[in-house]
Amino acid sequence: MGLTIGVDIGGTKIAAGVVDEEGTILETSTVPTPPTADDVIDAIADAVRKASAEYEVDAVGIGAPGYVDDKRATVLFTPNLSWRHESLKDKVEQRIDLPVIIENDANAAAWGEYKFGVGTGHEDVVCITIGTGLGGGVITGGKLHRGRFGVAAEFGHIRMVPDGLLCGCGNQGCWEQYASGSALVRYAQQRATATPEAAEILLGLGDGTPEGVKGKHISEAARQGDAVAIDSFRELARWAGAGLADLASLFDPGAFIVGGGVSDEGDLVLDPIRKSYRRWLVGSRWRPHAEVLAA
Repeated sequence: MGLTIGVDIGGTKIAAGVVDEEGTILETSTVPTPPTADDVIDAIADAVRKASAEYEVDAVGIGAPGYVDDKRATVLFTPNLSWRHESLKDKVEQRIDLPVIIENDANAAAWGEYKFGVGTGHEDVVCITIGTGLGGGVITGGKLHRGRFGVAAEFGHIRMVPDGLLCGCGNQGCWEQYASGSALVRYAQQRATATPEAAEILLGLGDGTPEGVKGKHISEAARQGDAVAIDSFRELARWAGAGLADLASLFDPGAFIVGGGVSDEGDLVLDPIRKSYRRWLVGSRWRPHAEVLAA
């Protein structure tokens, strides 16, 4: 195998990168994520064409949100797009004339970190991706765990709060409603509404209203010391760490890897996640602790 292209379908953008066998990214391109699911397929093809304009590429791998079948060809269901048994592999291949493999995006992230990132040296790794939603991937004994039907590790849809907030998947109380980029924006908007005097920096970065607060504003405001922005990150981290403690009871990994856009904030979010993880880990005082690492 020579050069390949990896594609990540995000809530706001679709990113494509030309990658060699050592995991080195040679070229990247991004396009905005269109509002309709059909247009997303055309946008994927556009991103691939842009990234590969100056390279001879052998194949394409697509990290798709949601449930991907065991043949790695069809997206069975995704909460945040209207894909239902979407033949993504076939449709993209028709547009770009290259072999395509589909994988759940968090599974792909977990494997990438295990092979080339902070997961190297660990045989047992659990990865969570905190972006628009929350995804997961599990490496056990050096192998990606996909389950019988290919849809294992959809951690974002573990029900953390019975009869809690309505999720895009149709259930209530899912983890991603409390530990995701979308949850972070909700926390900040609610706190800015309740105590606008503590959110002066945050509100000033947007249009002056709580409704105008976006994820990028929260990150910048937190770096400038805005109390509401920092408290919003801590609330997300509290839920994220509590979930990792539950996953430790299931998988007992050597490392948890936190990826996705929220993890770009580094120790601002990682330190409180670690604190929450230790707080809720069963037998915390008497057992080894997995490392909690930024992707």
